[in-house]
Amino acid sequence: MNPDGFRHRRRGRSRPRLLPLLGLSLAAAGAAVLAAVLVREPVGSVTPGVESVTALSTDQPARREALEFRMTDPDHGWIRYADGVRTTSDGGITWTDSASVPADPAWGAAEGQELPGPEELPAVKSLQFQARDYAVKQVQFVSPELGWALVQDEGELGGGLLVTGDGGRSWQREVTQPVRDAIRRAKLELQGRLKEAPLYASAEAARLVFRSEWLVMPETAVPGGAVLIRHTKPGSVYWNGRTYRLEPYGAGYFTYLPIGMDVKPGRYPIGDKMLTVTSKKYPSQYLEVTEEMNRMRQDTKRIAADQAKINKARSVSQPEFLAGGPYILPVEGRLTTPYGHTRYVNGKFSGAHLAVDLAAPEGTPVQAANEGVVVLADSLYLTGNSIYLDHGMGLFSQYAHLSKLQVQTGDRVKKGDIIGLVGTTGFSTGPHLHFAFWAHNVQVDPNLFFGRSPFHWLSLPEGSGTEVR
Repeated sequence: MNPDGFRHRRRGRSRPRLLPLLGLSLAAAGAAVLAAVLVREPVGSVTPGVESVTALSTDQPARREALEFRMTDPDHGWIRYADGVRTTSDGGITWTDSASVPADPAWGAAEGQELPGPEELPAVKSLQFQARDYAVKQVQFVSPELGWALVQDEGELGGGLLVTGDGGRSWQREVTQPVRDAIRRAKLELQGRLKEAPLYASAEAARLVFRSEWLVMPETAVPGGAVLIRHTKPGSVYWNGRTYRLEPYGAGYFTYLPIGMDVKPGRYPIGDKMLTVTSKKYPSQYLEVTEEMNRMRQDTKRIAADQAKINKARSVSQPEFLAGGPYILPVEGRLTTPYGHTRYVNGKFSGAHLAVDLAAPEGTPVQAANEGVVVLADSLYLTGNSIYLDHGMGLFSQYAHLSKLQVQTGDRVKKGDIIGLVGTTGFSTGPHLHFAFWAHNVQVDPNLFFGRSPFHWLSLPEGSGTEVR
C-alpha cells in the first residue's frame, strides 16, 4: 500500500472535524463576552453597540423588612415596613403602597362594636408553613378562624403576611378560596354584631354577649314571666313541653321562652346555662257584675269563634325584632288590676288575670307600646274593640275594650302612634285599657317590658361594675 496515499486519505478525513471544534470555541468566547457585559452593566442600562438584555424574574420575593401590621376588619389592613407602608382593602388579596398608616374605619369607633376580645381567639407563638417552623413576631385574628401572622424569616417571604382560614391549623401565603370563605363569614359576623350591639344597655353587656355561646336573659324568672334566649348557632330549645325555634338576628339566634303559670320552681338547663324559676304568689281579686254581664261569659260558641280568629292572627310572627328600644306604657291611667291576680266573679273562680287594667276617661288616646305590625283590629265579643300588634319573634301586645279603632289589620305602626281610644266595650265594668303581652301565645307579665327592652334583661356578672336590668 502506498503510505503517502494512506497519509493523504487521513488528512482528507480530518479537515472537516476541525470546523465543529472551531465553532465551539467561538461560541464559548461569545458566551464569555456576553457574560462580561451582563456582569459589568447594571440591569436596565444600555451599552452602545450591544443589544440590551432583560433578566427573567424568579419566584424568590424581594427582601423587605416588615415592622408591624394591623387588620382593622376582615377586608382592610396595613403593613408598615422600614421603608414605607402597604395597605389592603380586600383581605390581603392585593396590597398597594401608601404614604402613611391609614386611620381605623369609622365602624370601630362606637362602643361595643369592636372585634372579638383576645381571650376567645387563638394564641399563636409559632407556626409551620411549607414544612418549616417559623417564630411569630405578630399575629392577629379577627374571628376564631380568620387570622394573619408576621413571622421571623430570612427573606424568603419578602416581608409579607401569612393568613389562615381555619384557626391556625394551616397557613397560606396567598388568599386561597377557603380563606376567602373565612373572610366572607367574618364579614357577615361583624355586620351582625354591628346590628345587634346597640340593642344592649352597654358596651360591656355587648362584649359579654358576643363571648357567650348561650345566654338566658334574665337567668332568674317567676311563673308568668318570660326570658330571652340567645345562641351562637341555629337550632331549637325544648321547654315546658314545647319546642321553640331559634331565629337568626344580628350575630345570634333567638327565641322568647314564656314561663307559664304552671311552671314549678326549680333550676332548668338551657344549653350550657341554667334558668332559675322562683315561686311567686299573686293576690286575689273579687268582682261583682250584673247577671246580664255574667251571662256573656257563658256564650262559649261566640267566644270560641273569636278565639279562632285571635289564634290565626297570632299564628305567624315576623322572624325579627321589630320593636326598637324600650316599651312604653300605652296610656296614662290608674292601675285597677295588676298582672297575675286570681280573679273571682260573683264569688266564683274565673281564672288568673294575665294582663294589666289601666283606668282612664273614655276617649283617652291609646299609643302603640312599640313598633310592630297590626295583625288584628276587630270588634270581639268579650274584649270589645281589640288590637293585636306583632313585635316580632313571637311577641304580641294586646289592647282591649277600646271605644274606637284607629288602625287596620296590616298597618305598620311606630312606638307612640295613636292606635285607638279608651272605652268600655265587651265584658267591661268601666272605661279602661286591658293591656297584655303574649310570647308564643302564652301571656306574660307586661311589667317586664315597660321602660326597657328584652335586651336589657341581661345581668352582668358580679364585680363588673354595671348591672343591666
